[in-house]
Amino acid sequence: MGVLNAREARVADWTSRSISAIWRAFDLQLTTYAVLLTCFGLAMAYSNTVASGGGALETGSVFLRGLLWTGVALLVFTIAAAFDYHWLKTLTWPLYVIQLALLALTLVAGNGVGGASRWVNVLGLQFQFSELAKILMIVMLANYLGARQGRLDSLGAILGACLLAIPPWVLVMVQPDLGTSLVFAAILVGMLFIGGASLRWLGAMALSGLAALPFVWTYVLLDYQKERLTSFLDPLSDVQDAGYQLFQSQIAVGSGGWLGKGLTNSTQNQLDFLPVQTTDFVFAILAEELGFVGALVVIGLFIALLWRILVAGWRSRDPFGTLFAAGLASMLLFQLFVNVGMVTGIMPITGIPLPFITHGGASLISIALGLGILQSINIRQGRAEW
Repeated sequence: MGVLNAREARVADWTSRSISAIWRAFDLQLTTYAVLLTCFGLAMAYSNTVASGGGALETGSVFLRGLLWTGVALLVFTIAAAFDYHWLKTLTWPLYVIQLALLALTLVAGNGVGGASRWVNVLGLQFQFSELAKILMIVMLANYLGARQGRLDSLGAILGACLLAIPPWVLVMVQPDLGTSLVFAAILVGMLFIGGASLRWLGAMALSGLAALPFVWTYVLLDYQKERLTSFLDPLSDVQDAGYQLFQSQIAVGSGGWLGKGLTNSTQNQLDFLPVQTTDFVFAILAEELGFVGALVVIGLFIALLWRILVAGWRSRDPFGTLFAAGLASMLLFQLFVNVGMVTGIMPITGIPLPFITHGGASLISIALGLGILQSINIRQGRAEW
């Protein structure tokens, strides 16, 4: 009996120390910043629900759906953090096949606006598989590039990464979804750069991309995509059509002032002057209701979150962890810069969502999955750091 009690005590002591070590390695700052950004997103969902004249908890309301997706995202984050990320290396190729299959399924069974195929109905809810494909692409490239650490000055290694990225990129372009395809490109470039790829070859890739622009403009982009890319140069020239969204967005941002009009008090939202105010242009409503200070707080939270992601990558003893963090940071930074830029008129309109803030379950769940994997990497490094 005494032997059993001693053994149970040792097991309990080992479990206690193990849980303590896991908690110390868990990056609480990273999670806190992500939760705060999610709260801002829910606040915007609430504001949009009130502006539409519906009850916040009314069935099908934007706010209620936001709460539902937030709950699912927390579950996904918890499972991903508990899952040993090392298994992702073993499952890389099956995940890559799943990524291509989901994107192909979107083309077959998806629906969208203006003949596009971007969303698939899942249990009565619309889900955009291209958002999940971003995380799966980061996993694939992190495994590929991590296995070639120290050899990324080779053109062959860089071309290999490009060849892996091209199939999902093409499937997204065919949907068509220009914004997501640009995010894929940003992820690839960011991971190659952080991974130590030769700047000479990266420069050559950039020049090749610039040389291909006339071909892409003439034969790849659709007319409405060309209008979006050019309307930001002079939105006043066509205020009633191509420049309408940008013009109304700039009015919203400018009328917010320093402290804003207050939550749910956006004129552009209440009078429905600004289209897609719950998705691509939600930052304009945020700036009008919460003002310059509120917008600055949101951007500051993004910067803090990106910093913690990079810290996780730097302290990882596994190249996979470093490169995964680089890919996740590249994705979030690019989407932040382009979305805020297009809302304020310094970037063309490309339909790129603002992470956490834009209403959409697929985006939030995919980010939660990425952050959960990053916490799994943190936990299994065995280093405690606040």
